[in-house]
Amino acid sequence: MMIEVENVLLHEDLIKEEFVCNLSRCHGACCVEGDSGAPLRQEELAILEEIYPHVKPFMTPKGIATIEEFGTSVRDMDDDITTPCVDGNKECAYVTWENGITKCAIEKAYQAGKIAWKKPISCHLYPIRTTVYPDFDVLHYDRWHICHSACSLGRELKVPVYRFLQDPLIRKYGESWYHELEEVVAAMQQMPEEGSGPQ
Repeated sequence: MMIEVENVLLHEDLIKEEFVCNLSRCHGACCVEGDSGAPLRQEELAILEEIYPHVKPFMTPKGIATIEEFGTSVRDMDDDITTPCVDGNKECAYVTWENGITKCAIEKAYQAGKIAWKKPISCHLYPIRTTVYPDFDVLHYDRWHICHSACSLGRELKVPVYRFLQDPLIRKYGESWYHELEEVVAAMQQMPEEGSGPQ
């Protein structure tokens, strides 16, 4: 089932499933695993080029070499625009490490006050993936085995996906949109479940 909030359709799994990143268990594997880098929006390409000099001091030597050979963004095998990956299919070029856990050099530059842009919205929204159409977006829950510990922690803490991702959803669609989403979810939760009425 899809839920409509303004010009955005959300899969019901974003409300029903629970998720909280557990970096102590996964070590940020989503920044390393996969066939290509993080998906990028067209408007993010110029931002990456502009901020690169400020992000570079936070990057690894391999990440810097990758960017300077291929650029701040690339096209993958499916012709989608993504962040470059070290050696073509390893970690994102913007990945760095702290105590064995991946960190984003872009986000580190943001936290240090060097730039005003946190990171690509696809990274910030994960495990939500977005399909963009001319008149609306479709948001769905991307299940990945490396996030098993995040699913377990989410169930333990009883945090649904959309609530865990409140900040990036507000960053993308605004506070009023998120407030409307909460109202829709509250209305759904008050509806009697199918088959639960009088017998």
